Amino acid sequence: MDTEILRPTSDADFERAAALLRSGALVAFPTETVYGLGANGLDAAACARIYEAKGRPSDNPLILHIADLTMVYDVAADVPPLAAHLLTAFAPGPLTVILPKAPHIPDIVTGGLPTVGVRCPDHDTARRLIRATGVPIAAPSANTSGRPSPTTAAMVYADMAGRIPLILDGGSCRLGVESTIVDCTEESVVTILRPGAITCEMMVVELPHADVRMDAALTAEDEAPRAPGMKYTHYAPRVPLTVYVGAGADVTAALREEFLWRTAAGEIPALIASNETITVLSDLVPAERTYNCGARGNHSALASCLYDALRHFDGMPVTSLLAEGTVAVGLGTAIMNRLRKASGGDIVSV
Repeated sequence: MDTEILRPTSDADFERAAALLRSGALVAFPTETVYGLGANGLDAAACARIYEAKGRPSDNPLILHIADLTMVYDVAADVPPLAAHLLTAFAPGPLTVILPKAPHIPDIVTGGLPTVGVRCPDHDTARRLIRATGVPIAAPSANTSGRPSPTTAAMVYADMAGRIPLILDGGSCRLGVESTIVDCTEESVVTILRPGAITCEMMVVELPHADVRMDAALTAEDEAPRAPGMKYTHYAPRVPLTVYVGAGADVTAALREEFLWRTAAGEIPALIASNETITVLSDLVPAERTYNCGARGNHSALASCLYDALRHFDGMPVTSLLAEGTVAVGLGTAIMNRLRKASGGDIVSV
């Protein structure tokens, strides 16, 4: 199968992509978070092709993407008050809400669960595609399972060439990490199943009388996943990754020591870090083996380039990655969640 990259500009471009989706084919498309691998969310056979293309286990649920909030009632049997409040406050945006599924939603979309994840993306190309298709679009990230999520059309092509017919190119994704997923099915409780750009702190301000909490089972391996991204390996680069967290000077010192040790042992390590850390270590680490994530503490900059950083050294003669983490507050919670998964939990506190 040939895979085309198309930057859509006309109604005809969107109708072409929509026709593919209605026929049961897959189309990758941009959102404000990462690129999605889309299928007709009401077509079980089409959704099965997502799992096949990604190599994704079929008990890992998919998210249904809608063009506006009126569509939520087409896919959900009920919208609890807390969920309605959050959707009104943050949609369109990087928020997925777990809702009781409508009877006609295929079980393959929900991983056999009685609930479905629903989100309205804050991206004109995505919403225009959904409107043209006329149905909700089921879409996980458009990468092969376990790999870092794609934030450009080129990243999608690297994983999906020959597997899907069309990639819609909307440029680089603005946010760079997947949506926050919340479960509001328990009265007066909002449970964050996956952290993202809509942070716990933002929801506490919006819902001062609700109990907003992180789900204790985020890393549990023996439970059926209640939402996408809660099970199996995610975001992994092609070589082992170790993440260092702590005060800036302490992290820099630890990275220097580790880089020297690994080099002496015959390894070829590369460095993913802030501008400040790379500057301090410029006497030791060759520029071609560094990835600059911007100013230390700039969570927006780090999130937007995170998956590009994890893919950057693919194909280079590098044997391991050393990365500078960040404080798990606000958007930093989502960043560290992804780095913990990408490293297989290899986090060093200094």
